[in-house]
Amino acid sequence: MSPAGIRYEKSALTGGSGCNNEAELHALCLALDIAFAAGARRLALRGDSDVAVRYVRGPESTRIARLVVLVAQARERIRDFEDVQLLWVPRHRNVDADRLSRQALGLPTPPLKPAKGRRRSR
Repeated sequence: MSPAGIRYEKSALTGGSGCNNEAELHALCLALDIAFAAGARRLALRGDSDVAVRYVRGPESTRIARLVVLVAQARERIRDFEDVQLLWVPRHRNVDADRLSRQALGLPTPPLKPAKGRRRSR
């Protein structure tokens, strides 16, 4: 969400194949492109992909060639900003991102589960 309260959502079929980590890295690069084009120079991105967040923040990396290229692209895009914070959040706390990623894969969105309440013992 932008400082002005504008929320941007983007989901698109990739038309190819790949793993979830590859899709998450593509999404991160696209989010960086959209934020930069919108004029953002300081950014906080939250994602539920531990691999994408950990590898792009560094210093860890991977030997999977397709992912190495995408990690490098994301790191290059980050250099365009004054400050970027990449924050990992658990998937169950990131339902909007999960919904968008399922759309990009052409998968149905699972029904929402009712919130679990805490019972007080007497």
